[in-house]
Amino acid sequence: MTRPLADLHVAVLMGGLSAEREVSLSSGKGCADALEGQVAKVSRVDAGRDLAAVLTDLKPDVVLNCLHGAWGEDGCVQGILETLQIPYSHSGVLASALTMDKDKSKSVLRAAGVEVPGGGLYDRREVARRHVIAPPYVIKPNAEGSSVGVFLVPEGANGPQAEVGAPDWAYGEQVMVEPYIRGKELAVAVIGEPSGPRALTVTDITPVKGFYDYEAKYAPGGSVHKLPADLPSAVFEAALRQSEIAHTALGCRGVSRADFRYDDLNDVLVLLEVNTQPGMTPTSLVPEQAAHVGMGYKDLVRWMVEDASCPR
Repeated sequence: MTRPLADLHVAVLMGGLSAEREVSLSSGKGCADALEGQVAKVSRVDAGRDLAAVLTDLKPDVVLNCLHGAWGEDGCVQGILETLQIPYSHSGVLASALTMDKDKSKSVLRAAGVEVPGGGLYDRREVARRHVIAPPYVIKPNAEGSSVGVFLVPEGANGPQAEVGAPDWAYGEQVMVEPYIRGKELAVAVIGEPSGPRALTVTDITPVKGFYDYEAKYAPGGSVHKLPADLPSAVFEAALRQSEIAHTALGCRGVSRADFRYDDLNDVLVLLEVNTQPGMTPTSLVPEQAAHVGMGYKDLVRWMVEDASCPR
């Protein structure tokens, strides 16, 4: 944005229609609170299917998109903002849609030289009937985030995860099944600067119990974050570089976050997925990493607004 921040009317989109609604409400509240006093006006918008009409009436100068998951993070809302020609934060239509599709984004990352897990897409009912790959493996929706609908099938399991075949399953007819990669859970935040994407640092995440699921990500005390991660220097640098490569290959803008597994026994670093609109909640990784490199929460939110543009 070229106008002074203090003159701007910013609409903060939050809530939305996805399974990540509650996380988005928390992210949106934090960002809206941070903008109070920094901009001329903040409008808090619980985004619904009337979003285009709401924004047409509000006439904001900028939209800060704090939606997570389907519809808000997959290119749909980005298309609305492009149509209305309102400058907005984070990634554009193509990058959002591509990155939200785990199968297609893995193909792009693999072509860019990034190590990604094996496995593939399977009909959810087949996955519920039999082991489509040898345990241990992970089942996840192809187009959800925040570990919604994710199951770990351990080695020696008698059968697959029956919930995936249930009539009320709400996460698509095909699911991603990937080999489980033992080791450390890592995350890297990336900021898209004019000179190129800049990875901030590497966080080592240890869930208090189980694996890094929805509760471990967002419940207070659900996981322990160590940053910078205690890793061999070559692995640390590889995680930073692979995150920057992924950000560029997928066409991301603004802030993104890459999630990795590092098998320290076999020295294998694998990028699981990239998030184009990572959480901004009190337990979220991106603001924590930004603070580590000297960018406070308010500074980060201000930067996202200043980085907004259209087209994206």
